[in-house]
Amino acid sequence: MRELYTPDQVARLDQAAIRAGIAGEVLMDRAGRRLWQEIRQRWPGAGRLAVVCGGGNNGGDGYVVARLAGRAGLAVEVLYLVPPERLSGDAARHAQRYLDGGGICRPFEPEALDGVDVIVDALLGTGLDRPVSGAFAEAVTAVNATPAPVASVDIPSGIHGRTGAEMGVAVRAQLTATFVARKSGLFTGRGPACTGAVVFDDLGTATWTAGAELPHAWQATPADVGALLPPRPRDAHKGQQGHVLVVGGDRGMAGAVRLAAEAAGRSGAGLVSVATRPEHVPAVVGPCPAVMAHGIDRAEELAPLLSRASVVALGPGLGQGAWGRAMWAACRDVARPRVVDADGLNLLAADGRPLADAVLTPHPGEAARLLGADWDTTAIAADRFAAVRELASGWQAVALLKGAGTLVDDGRARYLASAGTPGMASGGMGDVLTGVVAGLWAQCPGADRARMAAVAAHVHGRAGERAAAALGGERGLLASDLLGWLPAVLAEGEAAA
Repeated sequence: MRELYTPDQVARLDQAAIRAGIAGEVLMDRAGRRLWQEIRQRWPGAGRLAVVCGGGNNGGDGYVVARLAGRAGLAVEVLYLVPPERLSGDAARHAQRYLDGGGICRPFEPEALDGVDVIVDALLGTGLDRPVSGAFAEAVTAVNATPAPVASVDIPSGIHGRTGAEMGVAVRAQLTATFVARKSGLFTGRGPACTGAVVFDDLGTATWTAGAELPHAWQATPADVGALLPPRPRDAHKGQQGHVLVVGGDRGMAGAVRLAAEAAGRSGAGLVSVATRPEHVPAVVGPCPAVMAHGIDRAEELAPLLSRASVVALGPGLGQGAWGRAMWAACRDVARPRVVDADGLNLLAADGRPLADAVLTPHPGEAARLLGADWDTTAIAADRFAAVRELASGWQAVALLKGAGTLVDDGRARYLASAGTPGMASGGMGDVLTGVVAGLWAQCPGADRARMAAVAAHVHGRAGERAAAALGGERGLLASDLLGWLPAVLAEGEAAA
């Protein structure tokens, strides 16, 4: 797992490196140099650069980029929101070095961006804690209206460094170079929509900051897939890989259980069963004959299926009618691990009692119903980390909050899965995720459940990326397109471990 930190934590890490003997002025120079190197590599034909600077260290990094670009022969202007004479400390020293070298520096005007090849966003740093307003908001709007690509220093201006929320307005960058430690807000909420490609450089501080702060969250990586699912022994058999039972599929919703069931199988579960409406059995078995589909009319018919299952996936296509409520009641207190999604979550919200031994997988709308009157989707977007922690604590379960930068929390540790593509904004994707979580859980019954769920979210997102690449585009991606890519993603994880 990759460590993620809050801006306050990174500030303390920065100070620890300075106390260890790395001068702040040196760290600022290293940050500016790294961003300049990335700009040169990505846009080698750029001849005119505009560096939009605010105050503080973020602006200081921008002056370093401007000085280096000018030295390389580019036409460079610093467009400031805070005059250089009002800067202090390391930022003031680097601004003066730029000016002493003949650098051009003038107040920001939107017209000054006309015809530039690259814009450097050095307006607002990771310490932002209130909505962007006034001249800064106007500058962000002007940057976004310019066709030139944008490279942001540390974080796109206007993105909250901890939560990833957009603070009124935010720069939409094509590149973000972040330093010392990775900030959690880059990878969830609006962060992924604004960062572009994210590159990281610890600026040589790792030796002095290792272990100084407990990470705010942990980010799933391909290597974590292999760590959770090592290669199988040559004598493995299906009985050792778990048995997933998917319960759902009221009338008209056979596709949901079929997607979840096949995803569980493609994720490696040894056996997969489905309990659904009798008329849906052919629709499930036809495209996926390895699934054992059972037509269920009455809740008591579930008992033998539940007794054989190692994990129950409850909710895909379940509905909230009489049949769905009966299935929910039969599974509510069964002594089995459960992955709960869709109408299973809505019925849980109506039930009101905590659900132990479960992974809950809500999207923000479902999460708002589970969280109650004090939360709505706007409040959840403002602080996804707080929302997922409240879900886990309130329902005494592992909570997986879907969205860009999926979050997982068990009340103790936080995890983040950043893999995925906008093409996954289509129906049925949550059913596939439910199946992947259940499939991995069935194979790894003793694993840390929150960590396992984060790995499952990574696998799901990575399968979406692979499917979109194979299709040649993101629009038109269907949930079923992910299924065939799940084994390849799992193999990718084995190779990375």
